Amino acid sequence: MQKRALVVGLGIAGMSAAIGLRQAGWTPVIVERAPERRTWGYYIFMFHEGLQAAADLGIADHLHTRNPEWRPGGNSWSVDRRGRRKPALGLLDAPSGLASVLRSDIEAALWQGIAANGTEDAVEVRFATTPVEITEGADGVQVLLEDAGAGKRYREDFDLVVGADGMRSSVRRMVFGPDEDYMVNWKAMICAFQLKEQVPSYEASDSILVARPKRAVWVFGLADHAPCAWLTYRTEDIPDRFTGSAIEQLRAVFSGMDDDPVVRHVLDSLEEAPDHVFDSIHQVKMDRWSAGRVVLVGDAAWCMNTYSAMGSSSSLRGGAALGVALREHPDDLAAALAAYETGLRPYITRQQRSARAKQQRFVPSSRPVEVLTSVVLERIRKVVHRRMTAEYTASSALSGTAR
Repeated sequence: MQKRALVVGLGIAGMSAAIGLRQAGWTPVIVERAPERRTWGYYIFMFHEGLQAAADLGIADHLHTRNPEWRPGGNSWSVDRRGRRKPALGLLDAPSGLASVLRSDIEAALWQGIAANGTEDAVEVRFATTPVEITEGADGVQVLLEDAGAGKRYREDFDLVVGADGMRSSVRRMVFGPDEDYMVNWKAMICAFQLKEQVPSYEASDSILVARPKRAVWVFGLADHAPCAWLTYRTEDIPDRFTGSAIEQLRAVFSGMDDDPVVRHVLDSLEEAPDHVFDSIHQVKMDRWSAGRVVLVGDAAWCMNTYSAMGSSSSLRGGAALGVALREHPDDLAAALAAYETGLRPYITRQQRSARAKQQRFVPSSRPVEVLTSVVLERIRKVVHRRMTAEYTASSALSGTAR
């Protein structure tokens, strides 16, 4: 008989894990707290590791990427204290193989993957359902599930439980302990949402940065979609950030910067946005990602946080790695979970460590850091843009010759 796994969470980590499990010959069942699938999402920067994992999971052909076409002079701008714009080093101004996407693009591709074109390989998904109790026995795991839609609870047996339910994972709390044992507070906040339209006077696919000490506004341009915005800032009073209106708090935090047209446009757009994410920034650090027949994947196990820019890529890679480990150790679950962690942990550790340096680019901690970061990035930009301009000119000339 096929082994059954309960996957908690219908996000990137959960669907990736479900596909990995199916590839390993398991039967996954996904439960999701929400009553329906989320179809919106903010900007995500995907690295090679995430794109390779998407290929390994068989969803690469479904993944819609939105990289703007680069043009001489670049697509990215920074705005100084006098309101002057100048060319900036864009996040995509790097070797090829990087992708600009929306979170919803990744989830849509994964959804097609778990649907399996309606065949018998389609993964069962139960909405409005959460685990309430997890009890491990000698031969399996019994889970008490609550169906909020039907207003009932029932027990079901599985061979494995996969916690893929995010930074504040309920599976992690039930099996490993309280959030405060694993969540490292970075004393920062972020708000992310989709703009209806680009900031006036900028091209549709432009990216824009307005950064000051401890607070910054980012606009991320896309090829075939309205831009997305991030507002991020450092703060000592995280608990107070969740009281009252997010927009009122953000207007107070960015007071003094809102005379800039970019900042003003973003704040005004937030008031009209149908959806947004407003949350504190943490990392999750654990000595082990598994206990018996329960294993964690994605943010539940190793949340790198937004500044790392590696959250989605690592979740895709984590789901694929879990599937590979189970496939290579079909008759020894303990060995499979050990191999999953041993193979993945060095990569996760490197990315978590690098996030501190990346944070300084996203939101500088002080005026000296702001100035130093600007100087360093400008020197890099000149070198990179000189190379990219030469490549663009050569490609254009070749195209002209071909015609």
